[in-house]
Amino acid sequence: MGTRTDECAVVLGGSIAGLLAARVLSESYPRVVIVERDKVLGTRGPRRGVPHGNHAHGLVARGHQIMESLFPGLTEELIAAGVRPGDFSGDIRWYFNGLRLRQARTGLPSVPATRPVLEHHLRERVRALPEVTFLEEHDIIAPVADAAGRRVTGVRVQQRTPGAEERTLSAHLVVDTTGRGSRTPLWLAELGYDAPPEERIEIDLAYTTRHYRLDKDPFGSEIAIIPAATPSHPRGAFFYRVPGDDNRVELSVTGILGDHPPTDPEGFHAYVRSLPAPEIHEAIRDAEPLDEPLRFRFPASVRRDYHRLERFPEGLVVMGDAVCSFNPAYAQGMTSAALQALVLRRHTAGRRLPRHQAFFRDVAREIRAPWSFAAVSDLGYPGVKGHRTVQTVLVNRYVALAQRAAVRDARVTDALVRIAGLVASPQSLMRPRTLLRVLLAARRPVPPSAFGGPTP
Repeated sequence: MGTRTDECAVVLGGSIAGLLAARVLSESYPRVVIVERDKVLGTRGPRRGVPHGNHAHGLVARGHQIMESLFPGLTEELIAAGVRPGDFSGDIRWYFNGLRLRQARTGLPSVPATRPVLEHHLRERVRALPEVTFLEEHDIIAPVADAAGRRVTGVRVQQRTPGAEERTLSAHLVVDTTGRGSRTPLWLAELGYDAPPEERIEIDLAYTTRHYRLDKDPFGSEIAIIPAATPSHPRGAFFYRVPGDDNRVELSVTGILGDHPPTDPEGFHAYVRSLPAPEIHEAIRDAEPLDEPLRFRFPASVRRDYHRLERFPEGLVVMGDAVCSFNPAYAQGMTSAALQALVLRRHTAGRRLPRHQAFFRDVAREIRAPWSFAAVSDLGYPGVKGHRTVQTVLVNRYVALAQRAAVRDARVTDALVRIAGLVASPQSLMRPRTLLRVLLAARRPVPPSAFGGPTP
């Protein structure tokens, strides 16, 4: 006897958001199917469906906490795979506005696994769940609805081989985690529904990434060097060890508003030389390159406000980058997906169908803080188009003061890092004690040690 329709959930897309969705759905459904266009099982490297997988990824503290709770022992698995964890501030050399922040021991973990390594381990943990199966190398055609168009009852798929015929997967619930290219807005129109309102912030960002094998160690006891992009220093970078013990590193350099890092080796090195962390160029100048520079472009941050729709078909929800896609320089995407997975867990407990307004309202609540953080920060760049309120201008001025204060005051660094790690709200930076520390420290001269170079 086959599985009843009400016992099956189908997840569209098998990247981070899809894997997390499948994990929480396995608690309520005896059968969960992940439909993925790529071949993913056994894949350990970058794949076509995740073009940004070749570039630096950051799993901030709150995302790590959620993933460890869903997959107990994940951190130890990553360590066994060669990942070197550390403190999110105390073991990372942060630069803001060209100045090195004073490090603080936050107790927040940083696990600098590359995207392919992290995704592989999550995928293997999900693969081991008896409720979950993968349908690889299948295109997603469209959802299937009842005659009235009020209820999604499955999805049409097609194997990616010549001559393959479409087939329908019946489902109690369909979850769209197909990312920025999600076609749910188009599917809604075909079913007679409105598309969600969108907010876009055009940033014209690009990453260029290259891997090296070093002949000397620029990190010491630290795990990464990160000159963060800011309006005063818009070129940024993420420089950290690749898992393993063979001195390989990943260097992703970022540029905004068309100032993109070149992909020719000479231009790439010249761009790296312009960063406010001179030790990065010093480390790669004579290092062995392992590949050619590779670029990934990100034109705009996009938020789709599904919670504003009055009508939406039952049996379908959307999450992950398909709802909100942030400027990747802030490293919020994977953690946002993890937060949304917890929302999905609450709304499907006991195999309940999520009520769309309640579900999307809770999703909107979870992404409000990271979206506000990214949007306000991006509007600090004069060339980024968008409406700037007086509050936006004042917040960006105050954050710049706080970043300057953190050059001297480790407690201010701690406050900034907790916000970046999504374990504290942006409003926490305005607490009276923190505000006083910011104003006092920001008035003091910058120490010479803040201008870059190895840790003394």
